[in-house]
Amino acid sequence: MLFSLRPDYASDPLLQNLVEQLREYLDDELAEYEHEHALTPSTPITRELLEPVWRRSRELGFYGIHLPPRLGGQGLTHTQLAALKEEVAASGRVLGSSVLGEMGGPLRAGDIMAAATEHQMEKYFLPVVRAERACCFSLTEADAGSDVRAMRTTAVRVTDGYRLTGHKVFSSAGPVADFAIVVARMADTEKTYSAFLVDLDCAGCQVLPGATPMSGEHIESDIVLDDALVPAANLLGKEGDGFTLGLGRVNVNRLLHCPSVLGMTRRALELTLARSRTRIVRGAPLGDLQSIQHKLADMATSYYAARAMTYAALAELDTGTVPRLEAFMCKLNVAETAFRILDEAVQIHGKEGLTQGNEVEYLFRRVRMFRVLTGTSEIQKNGIAKLLLEGAGQSAA
Repeated sequence: MLFSLRPDYASDPLLQNLVEQLREYLDDELAEYEHEHALTPSTPITRELLEPVWRRSRELGFYGIHLPPRLGGQGLTHTQLAALKEEVAASGRVLGSSVLGEMGGPLRAGDIMAAATEHQMEKYFLPVVRAERACCFSLTEADAGSDVRAMRTTAVRVTDGYRLTGHKVFSSAGPVADFAIVVARMADTEKTYSAFLVDLDCAGCQVLPGATPMSGEHIESDIVLDDALVPAANLLGKEGDGFTLGLGRVNVNRLLHCPSVLGMTRRALELTLARSRTRIVRGAPLGDLQSIQHKLADMATSYYAARAMTYAALAELDTGTVPRLEAFMCKLNVAETAFRILDEAVQIHGKEGLTQGNEVEYLFRRVRMFRVLTGTSEIQKNGIAKLLLEGAGQSAA
C-alpha cells in the first residue's frame, strides 16, 4: 500500500470504479445539495434534509452497499467498505455519513441484522435498507460509558413482553430515527443483558435533544424509557444476548471507525499542504520554511503508518479472523495519530486554524472526540495489555 492523498485501487477494478463514482457524487451532486441548503456542520439535521440523500444514495447503489446481494448490496469486503468510508470522510461533505447508511441506515444497524427474526427483518430492518425507516443504537448511559455493565436501564418480563425503564444518552441518529436498538439489564439480575427493538413513538418512550458534542453537530439524542412496553417479538436473539450483540457490534466498529478518521486526517493534510503552498510569509510560501517542511513530513509519515496498520488488520478481518488485539491497537494508534496531525494542522494554519468556520478547526474538534468515542484510548490500552498478558501474538512453543 503506497502513500497517496488520493488512493488508487487499480488492483481491485470493482473498488476503483466504486471510488470514482463515489467521488463524483460527493464532489458534485451532494456538494451542490449542501450548498443549496446552506449546510454547515452545526446545522440541525432533519429527516426532510436526509431523506433525499438516503434515496439518491440508494439509487446510486451506495446506501447499504456492504450488504449481501439478497438485501440489495454488493457484498463488499471490510477492506472495500473501509476504502469507501475513508473517501466519504475525506470529501468534507456535511451529509457524507448518510451516503453509505451510517446516519440511521444499514451501517447504523450493523451486524445486529444477522440476529433478527423474519418478523423483525420485515417490520424493522428491510425498511431501513430501503431508506424508508431509520434506526439508532442505544447502549451508553450517563454513568455507563466505558463501563457499560454499570447501566441502569432495566427490562422486566411481563405477560405480553417486556417493560423497559431507563435513560440512554449519546444515541447517534436518534433525532431522525423511527426505532432504537436498546440494550438493557434484565431486572433482578446483575449480569444478564438483552437487546430490544424499541419503537420511539411507543407509550412510555421519549426522545429528547441530546447533549451537543464538541464537534457542534446536532445528531445525538437521549432516549428516556418509563415502563415502556416492548412486545416479546421485539427481543433480539435470546435473553442474555445483549452484550454479545451490542459489544460484538462495537468490536467490529472499533476497526471500521478508523478509516473514517483516516479520511478526516487525509483531508486535513490536503488543506495544510494547500495552506503551506499559498500562504506567503516574508515574500515566500510558508512551505519554504524548513520547520514547516519537517512538520509536513512527520504528519504524512504518521498518517501513512496508521493507514497501513489499519488496512492490514482489515485484511485479516476479511479472512474470517477477528483481529481483537490489532483492532485495539489500530483504534488507539489512529486516534492518537490523527489528533497529533490535526494539532499540527491547526498550528500551521495559525490564526485561521483557530477560527470557527475554518474546516481545519472543525476537523480538529471531530478528531479529538475519537480519543474517547468507541472506547477511550486508555480502554484500548487496557485491552491490548490484557490480550498480551494472555499470550496473544505469541508463536506456539
